[in-house]
Amino acid sequence: MHTSGHGVITGFEAARRYGLRQIPSGDAVHVLIPQLHHIRSAKFVIVERTIHIPGRRVLSRVPLAEPPRAVLDGLRRLREVDPVRALMLEAIECGLCTLNELQAELESGSKRGTALPRAVLRELEADVVSVPEASALSIWQRAGLPSAERNVKIYDVHGNYIGKPDSWCDELAMAWEIDSYSFHFGRDDFRRTLHRNNRYAAAGIVVVQTLPARLRDEPEKVVGELRAAAAAARRRPRPTIIVAREERAA
Repeated sequence: MHTSGHGVITGFEAARRYGLRQIPSGDAVHVLIPQLHHIRSAKFVIVERTIHIPGRRVLSRVPLAEPPRAVLDGLRRLREVDPVRALMLEAIECGLCTLNELQAELESGSKRGTALPRAVLRELEADVVSVPEASALSIWQRAGLPSAERNVKIYDVHGNYIGKPDSWCDELAMAWEIDSYSFHFGRDDFRRTLHRNNRYAAAGIVVVQTLPARLRDEPEKVVGELRAAAAAARRRPRPTIIVAREERAA
């Protein structure tokens, strides 16, 4: 599409060209042009006139909106929270943009469609580090269990390292791990998972393992499994476990 050299590609097409993979399906290309220009959208092109033309990067001779703008221009068109979490987290973890840059873009740009991105940014500020963990937090609360901490390191009574659970309930000495096939079940990762579970068992820790898809598809069953595990943890003598918490800057 001809934009007289003023247009930039933004949204999911730009995010894809930046190398992100957690992109919802769809073929439309989102293009930003200055407010005074008049170019209509076409079948596979969304043309948006804006007074907030972003900075640009040129990749393979294609002008792209700066990453924070590109990511948020895509996300504000979504209506489901999990795809928002997935893309925002990937953009941050791969170093394409920072949490602060996304926050600044939200504050300076259009407010239309930003409710979900704002909610996810609040989760990320609270140290929720993955889409499954964000869902897990809600399910744990629904189960009505004692409070749990995320990603603390635990040791046995002799100071031997046991693990770093996704969620740790110190009152019950109970761990909850969200183990996905894609991130935990490669050959080396599978071996590490088995060794970790053996350390849990040797230390007397009750552990629940849950696949991420079940958080979405079977939340009530997961709630029941957590409650059953908590009941079993309460029936056995609580093992002595040492918890190491990271110091937070003042």
